[in-house]
Amino acid sequence: MSAIRQTTNKSLMLFSGRAYPELTTEIGGHLGVTPTPTASYEFANGELFVRFEESVRGCDAFVVQSHTAPINTWLMEQLLMVDALKRASAKRITVVAPFFPYARQDKKHRGREPISARLVADMFKTAGADRLMAVDLHTAQIQGFFDGPVDHLFAMDVLVEEVKRKWGDRDLTVVSPDSGRVRVSERWSDKLGGTPLAFIHKTRDITRPNEVVANRVVGEVKDRVCILVDDMIDTGGTITKAAETLFAEGAADVVIAATHGVLSGPAVDRLKNSQVSEVIVTNTLPIEPARHFDKLTVLSIAPLLAKAIKAVFEDGSVTSLFGGAS
Repeated sequence: MSAIRQTTNKSLMLFSGRAYPELTTEIGGHLGVTPTPTASYEFANGELFVRFEESVRGCDAFVVQSHTAPINTWLMEQLLMVDALKRASAKRITVVAPFFPYARQDKKHRGREPISARLVADMFKTAGADRLMAVDLHTAQIQGFFDGPVDHLFAMDVLVEEVKRKWGDRDLTVVSPDSGRVRVSERWSDKLGGTPLAFIHKTRDITRPNEVVANRVVGEVKDRVCILVDDMIDTGGTITKAAETLFAEGAADVVIAATHGVLSGPAVDRLKNSQVSEVIVTNTLPIEPARHFDKLTVLSIAPLLAKAIKAVFEDGSVTSLFGGAS
């Protein structure tokens, strides 16, 4: 009896949730891959249904979902997509969550609280995910919540290049909105050629979400353009109060640079009416046209995600995209 010879050709397939299909399409354009057609809808009682319109057997699947509001709907949809892929014999499933859901709830501040980021990671694993990919996690420790490889991508280079292009000829100071993100600010300073650093000492009431009291500036900001860097802008309260504190200390100008433009509730009005000259974010989350404003610059994260997906598919190094940073 002659031996049966088997050849296995890997196939990259891209899948998009309904939260922000435009981002997946843009990623696919950089990869030369068209997102797989998917039927997805809600029943009358709010339950979700998904089904892929093509065979996924043996594929290397990348499931992209932007976790914007209503975040619980899109999280559930992505979980169902992963489950469907697992049951349809996909070879490997990578969850691509540019903005990782519940990332701010990464530890217990008081008793009787959940660690929601860990729960989300567990749910992805239970659904059948082999790997996670996210951009600028709120804290790096979230990587340890998932039992498998986690590709932690950084949007810093994308943001830094824009700052250099528009503000590189000015005297810059990189400012962290709190002491906990000073290490990120140090990386920014290195990328900008060793600019001075400052941070804002602040207090926060853990019983009142999205509220912060900015206290004082540590570092030299007088007569300098302050690049105020953070991972996200949610309601805009923290970042606008930080900007006010910098202007009160004599800053010549303030530019806000953040990866995730959540822009909930009063954020747009707060930013529009602030003294800051520019707010730079990436498109990890969709920003509807009605919430765009003159000071807002939105940069595409799709090329970075496409490079990372290509590296994972080809069993290459994702870390090398960031010069070994983790």
